[in-house]
Amino acid sequence: MTSGAAEKQALPSPAEGVEPPAAVGHLSPDELVRQMTLEEKLAQLVGVWVNASTDGDSVAPLQNEMAGDARSWEDVISAGLGQITRMYGTVPLEPLEGARRLAAAQEQIMAASRFRIPAQVHEECLAGLAAWKATAFPVPLAWGATFNPVLVRRMAGLIGGQMRQLGVHQGLAPVLDVVRDLRWGRVEETIGEDPYLVGTLASSYVKGLEAAGIVATLKHFVGYSASRAGRNHAPVSMGPREIADVMLPPFELAIKDGGARSVMHAYTDTDGIPAAANRALLTSLLRDEWGFAGTVVADYFGIAFLNATHGVAADSGEAAALALAAGVDVELPTVNCYGTPLLGRVRSGEVPESLVDTALLRVLRQKQEAGLLSPDFDPAPPALAAGAIDLDPAAHRALAREIAAQSLVLLSNRTHDDGPSLPLPAAALASLGVVGPLAQDPFAMLGCYSFDAHVGASHPEVPMGIRVPTVAGAAAERFGRIRTAATGTCEAISDPHILEACRLASVVDTCVIVVGDNAGLFGRGTSGEGNDAADLRLPGDQHRMLDQVLTAAEAAGTRTIVVVLSGRPYALGDFAGRAGAIIQGFFPGEEGAEALWDVLTGAVSPSGKLPVSVPRTSGGQPGTYLHSRLAGPSGVSALDPSPLFGFGHGLSYTTFDFSCHTASGPTMTTSGAITVGCTVANTGLVDGAEVVQLYLEDPVGEVVRPVRELIGYARVDVAAGASAHVEFTVHADRTSFTGVDLKRVVTPGLVKLHVSTSSSRDIHTHELILHGGRRVVGFDREMLTPVTVTPLQAY
Repeated sequence: MTSGAAEKQALPSPAEGVEPPAAVGHLSPDELVRQMTLEEKLAQLVGVWVNASTDGDSVAPLQNEMAGDARSWEDVISAGLGQITRMYGTVPLEPLEGARRLAAAQEQIMAASRFRIPAQVHEECLAGLAAWKATAFPVPLAWGATFNPVLVRRMAGLIGGQMRQLGVHQGLAPVLDVVRDLRWGRVEETIGEDPYLVGTLASSYVKGLEAAGIVATLKHFVGYSASRAGRNHAPVSMGPREIADVMLPPFELAIKDGGARSVMHAYTDTDGIPAAANRALLTSLLRDEWGFAGTVVADYFGIAFLNATHGVAADSGEAAALALAAGVDVELPTVNCYGTPLLGRVRSGEVPESLVDTALLRVLRQKQEAGLLSPDFDPAPPALAAGAIDLDPAAHRALAREIAAQSLVLLSNRTHDDGPSLPLPAAALASLGVVGPLAQDPFAMLGCYSFDAHVGASHPEVPMGIRVPTVAGAAAERFGRIRTAATGTCEAISDPHILEACRLASVVDTCVIVVGDNAGLFGRGTSGEGNDAADLRLPGDQHRMLDQVLTAAEAAGTRTIVVVLSGRPYALGDFAGRAGAIIQGFFPGEEGAEALWDVLTGAVSPSGKLPVSVPRTSGGQPGTYLHSRLAGPSGVSALDPSPLFGFGHGLSYTTFDFSCHTASGPTMTTSGAITVGCTVANTGLVDGAEVVQLYLEDPVGEVVRPVRELIGYARVDVAAGASAHVEFTVHADRTSFTGVDLKRVVTPGLVKLHVSTSSSRDIHTHELILHGGRRVVGFDREMLTPVTVTPLQAY
């Protein structure tokens, strides 16, 4: 395919015995299904990766081995085409050049199709649009730390607007996997370890994307994050109850409340059944029980993996048959199984053509919703008509900075004779050192699915498409002369580098030590897809480096600030009592360094809360707060899995007081609701935000229940000296769980509602008796806990 505008091609003649359409471009999806040949139908169920290469670094698992259809572009599109894969997100490409290539491709596809149906175009958009020169927003784990659905929805709306300008119709985001093992490389792509936090923030992202006209794709359905031993693509050892109560609720919420129109199956198998071949999951549950009417798309090469890695199919044809029967509508990223292999199976009668028709109808209806079946569809993206497009405008950078600032979590803040370590007083900035392997590294800010880390790293000859200040660089711009030592990389730190960092830490008044991760793919980094960790020790030799620098600083009386910029939490138990302060950031995006200094200097009071627990030690059980009693600390095991800092933890530069705790009653029925309220006052000297968290405890259940689970939260911005009233409405459905009969139920008895500031710090507890009969609920249950925040003077 060339980069210039393609010549118009004459409408191909229909196959012998096939009538031409009565009115090209005016047919309904049902009419199209009736008139299409089998080849034309199958062409709508596949994508083509137009810019992909089979040499060099991969951006998808086993990409080089899964090259797919070897036919020419003209042959592949001869009967039409369902999707175009990542026109902008595969190689560094000027946005307008990508738009010209897309327009040419769409013109060729429409000319080759009897029905002039263009392709649906999809791109990755997990941390901003994954295209060269597009804003790199914070990663989803950072969204989780904000506990702010409003910001997440605004961000998604901006990303979706860019995609529409570039002629893109579908975004492969958000990720709704709930973290179960912190060693898993893709923790950075998740929103956190709690289903309710994941579900509500993912729903907000979906709403923003869908409101911009982009089809949001929920991934990975389901259980991927529970891969055994935290290894990518490993089997999932999880029973149906844990799947139902931990893994499925975010997807339910994003479909029911968010309105998502696409779902991507997971790579993994659960109890021996790969998700791509699981009809009980993709059809019986997703469609029949939940009523989902959108499309199910394959994770890249996921259908071919049924043969290549799972071993449940003998060849590509059988893999296609299994996936189609299970409910996978579209093969991505390119043609492997749904082309000739599936054609042969349908022709032989082994696969009913009705299955093809069912998938096709869903695909065409989605194209109709996107305007792709309109007779006046313009193959040229709107950006071409404008003649220019800025994918990283000031408004996007400003929002990226706001999200980054709200995502930074102040883990600890020791008090000295002259006050707390943070915020840094002006005098502390007069003699400032910034050291560590990530001090001068812009990639410390970027997650695996940011374009420059995901694709750009494989093109070192191409400059970064966006400005990404480093921690040291941003400090130098603000404060003038600083001292800095980079100490190698996060994977390889030499002794001379460590000695230089120690020397610097001993001669400055304040030393900021920056450690953490570099994101990459399949072994090209310490975090990201395929970069799973053996344990939760800081990567490389950073633990030894940090220990020695802190020792040197302690001897000299230097104020130390440890900044962790990573894709997962690491064990910090050896440093929590030694560092003056510790700040955790989760790949905060292109404005991350600026946001960090906003927080360090007190221009912004920290308000982030941990979306994942920070472990104390590097080994042991890499668990989450959402566990049963037996999974917690006990006297029958010498191993204590308690975290150093629990889910929901995060300090501020101000103080908050909680009072006026109310509940509308001591009882409710198993179909009723109750309101729980409190007043939050900012008793400090600076403005700040507190996240009020509401946890459910079910002391005696018919099955083992978690010690606690988050059922509601409210981010409350309160000015110094002001207060606000927070009120939650808790429906009995929010106490539901999967019972002994594997039905979701609400049961009578005692429950406790904990008003908290973290999973390990309760402020007040309400005891509540549910009375009435055991009640079965389903997809139509109440999944949200509505909350209102009212300034006290207006309350």
